[in-house]
Amino acid sequence: MSRQAGMGPIPGFLIALVAGAAVGSVVQTQFNLLALQQLGVEIALATRLSATAQDLLHFAPLYAAVFGVSFLASTLITGAALKLLGWPARSFFHALGAAIGLWLTFTLVNTFAPMPTLIAATRTSTGLAAMALAAAFAGWLYARLTATRAGATGGDAPVWLLAALAGAPGLAPEAQAQTAAHYQIQELAVGLSHPWSLAFLPDGGALITERSGQLRRLTPDGALSDAPIAGVPPVFVSGQAGLFDVTLAPDFPDSRLVLLSYACGTASANHLCLARARLGAQRLEQVTEIFRTHPAKRGNAHYGGRMAWLPDGSLVVGLGDGFDYREQAQILGNHLGSLVRLWPDGSVPDDNPLVSEPGARPEIYSYGHRNVQGLVYDPVGERLISHEHGPRGGDEINLIRPGANYGWPVVSFGRDYTGALVTPFTERAGMAPPLLQWTPSIAPSGMTLYRGELFPQWQGDLLIGALAERSVHRVSLAGGQARDVEVLFQELEARIRDVITGPDGALYLLTDSENGQLLRIAPK
Repeated sequence: MSRQAGMGPIPGFLIALVAGAAVGSVVQTQFNLLALQQLGVEIALATRLSATAQDLLHFAPLYAAVFGVSFLASTLITGAALKLLGWPARSFFHALGAAIGLWLTFTLVNTFAPMPTLIAATRTSTGLAAMALAAAFAGWLYARLTATRAGATGGDAPVWLLAALAGAPGLAPEAQAQTAAHYQIQELAVGLSHPWSLAFLPDGGALITERSGQLRRLTPDGALSDAPIAGVPPVFVSGQAGLFDVTLAPDFPDSRLVLLSYACGTASANHLCLARARLGAQRLEQVTEIFRTHPAKRGNAHYGGRMAWLPDGSLVVGLGDGFDYREQAQILGNHLGSLVRLWPDGSVPDDNPLVSEPGARPEIYSYGHRNVQGLVYDPVGERLISHEHGPRGGDEINLIRPGANYGWPVVSFGRDYTGALVTPFTERAGMAPPLLQWTPSIAPSGMTLYRGELFPQWQGDLLIGALAERSVHRVSLAGGQARDVEVLFQELEARIRDVITGPDGALYLLTDSENGQLLRIAPK
């Protein structure tokens, strides 16, 4: 009795690829929802089905491109090996090859991609195993679909399929219209290595941090000192990790105390640290670490690092969630994804909101944040304002209330960088909503609340640097609402890392690059 001919390798490969990408997408969604459930979030069946469908629409195409490359390679290699060695159990080996190929692909992507883990479900070994099983299913299906061809190994699928798996390019968001320029831009310093923060000194000079670990001095006449200031504590420099913010103690004219935030530790165990020191002529003296986040984390992303002083002399520091540890932003037993409030010596104020909460870190001032990189106190409005990075969308401006939960990752307007849902919720009882959110993301970094005299039209507005959009956004806070009203300085075509109001009323910008600049903005 004759056997029916099997499917050709190309259509068989494409069908198996689509099936594997769909199953992998479903697995990814369920593991993301499981992470929320473990935080006590109830997820109705209708919500689960909706999230699964959305990920099939938004995540599966990108995943098909990533998985497709590994699946094509594993299919070719496995087919060639089976043909050469004459092994039986063709379905088993194609399944095994697809699983190993995906595991190797994830390992390579997570090693060289800018973020620690590309696909959130693979943050745990269980999730990684489940995604590998989805790939194994695709390998098994390919073998079954092409099984009855004489001597078929699946090894003749053409390499040109790689091009088909590249995927369509994403659409860039349209930039907001910029008003007519009414300013002039002066370059004060160049050659800065990814400058991060600027603090003006009483003598008219300034301190500038470079993410690569150097603290630089700008002289009162605007010259950048050749040699960095010595005595900076050891800094872990990798990816987003490095030296971050610098701020002067409120009593600096008498104490000469400065405070630094920076990444410390190693790639496998690192923290956000704070140190205070006395500023000498050419070096930092009496350097003392006053705070270190706990627990230690792996990876080199999402540290936060911005600092702001409150009127009572206490210091608030914005932290990050460590990227791979996003659910910890809802757990009060660690510092990840929170704002902390300290006295300048690192001790904890007695009136911190969670001092008496069993199991909570007493330093926590608010929580449920993703990566806080903008923080200002407005003495006129008597309010503390922060902004934080969302993933792919969902950047937020928040009005900070002591002890409040700002929702991440249970609520967010953003998606993961892969297009997958982080959460199906954009609001939830007991979680503070943002004053303003940006989707698509502008990647906010650095912020000032303008109270100078040179630009009266900006009075009382937030000016927020944008890394991804390469601009500065002016946000009005009139009437207790935040409105994005203007986009500035797009002509610079530069990533804006920090925005500062100078003592002269001018606006100062730091551009984020290996050859970073300090720019002064004044009226024409």
